[in-house]
Amino acid sequence: MPEADAAGPAVTAASGPPDEAAAERARRAVAAVWRIESARVVAALTRFVGDVGQAEDLAQEAVVEALRQWPAEGVPANPGAWLTTVAKRRAIDGWRRRDRLDERYAAMARDLEERGGAASDGLPDPDAVDDDVLRLIFVACHPVLSREAQIALTLRVVGGLGSDEIARAFLVPTATVQQRIVRAKKTLAAAKVPFEVPEPNEYAARLAAVLQVLYLVFNEGHLPASGAEWVRADVSNEALRLARMVAGLMPREPEALSLVALMELTAARFPARTAPDGTAIPLDAQDRTRWDRAQIGRGRAALLKADGLGRGRGAYGLQAGIAECHATAPTVDETDWAQIVLLYEALGRIAPSPVVELNRAAAISMATGPASALAVVDGLVAGGALARYPALPAVRGELLARLGRTDEARAELEAAARLTGNDRERESLLAKAAKL
Repeated sequence: MPEADAAGPAVTAASGPPDEAAAERARRAVAAVWRIESARVVAALTRFVGDVGQAEDLAQEAVVEALRQWPAEGVPANPGAWLTTVAKRRAIDGWRRRDRLDERYAAMARDLEERGGAASDGLPDPDAVDDDVLRLIFVACHPVLSREAQIALTLRVVGGLGSDEIARAFLVPTATVQQRIVRAKKTLAAAKVPFEVPEPNEYAARLAAVLQVLYLVFNEGHLPASGAEWVRADVSNEALRLARMVAGLMPREPEALSLVALMELTAARFPARTAPDGTAIPLDAQDRTRWDRAQIGRGRAALLKADGLGRGRGAYGLQAGIAECHATAPTVDETDWAQIVLLYEALGRIAPSPVVELNRAAAISMATGPASALAVVDGLVAGGALARYPALPAVRGELLARLGRTDEARAELEAAARLTGNDRERESLLAKAAKL
């Protein structure tokens, strides 16, 4: 699929639509279907053709065909299967045109045509589709790729993120991300990497990359980098489902269990994070009775199991510990902020990053007050690593407001609003600025 900066396919226009209203409905439908089904479609196609890059190209061609047909014919009952079937037909047509259709391909073509493209053809078995997505993650995290390429490619084909969003997550230029993705596809093709979950003795070589990808996909659902939604629970829940599968494959890996714990404890708060109209509700204003206590219990159990392995907490275990402090506190004021500061300090030692330091500063502000936290944040500003990161001026604005430096606080919150691509986050920041 050609590189694009938007998440998902380029849904710009369809040729010859019957009317603009129908075309617009089709564009919205395609965008929604791609957001939900893209990983499954690309995974199914990768299994079919054996190449991630070709699978993405075929999926894009199917999207173009949907934009052409759906305005006149309507959205099919199973749009994900429709896209998969159309893409498979394109693959078969390509094999025929190249005169390299062997007996296996001929059998595939006959089977597909005999069934007439039934809606069940694209995604016949939910369990099998789940396996396909997991296989796709392991393929994209193959050791022949660099860690940066593994993560960029998987976020693209599994997470459905655009190059701009991936670049923001890693604080690198968009062109760098695009180059990594293109090169990764070529490397996988050249190495003829099979579409399969590796043997158990190969898990360790890919575990770190797989877990990091799932973590980043979950975070995209927790606070989308762009769009009009404050939370995309579907994205986070998909990452959690896959993380559970990975933990099932590697039950003796504490970080796999810890990532599940972190996701469970965080997702448990989703029901209280938005108002009925979709606006954001900050942590201190959330109705904690709406938090999913069963999910909190599952998260704590997963963390206890990870601790029981006796190998100490890694980066995900420490973050799960922070999430546990939040999830078990009756109120914001009764939260064990001192413990959270200690956990962030430990996290900063084993996985140092300016984002961790910013989160530590926010915890310090609750534990000991805004003045000491502001000193940490000002150090991050001077360092320049988070120059385009909206949370930096957002946190600084909150601290300045608590210190009574109203004009400076307003300017910081407005700067944060200009940096974010999330409409709900922008609304929240501007509302805070307006109150000042």
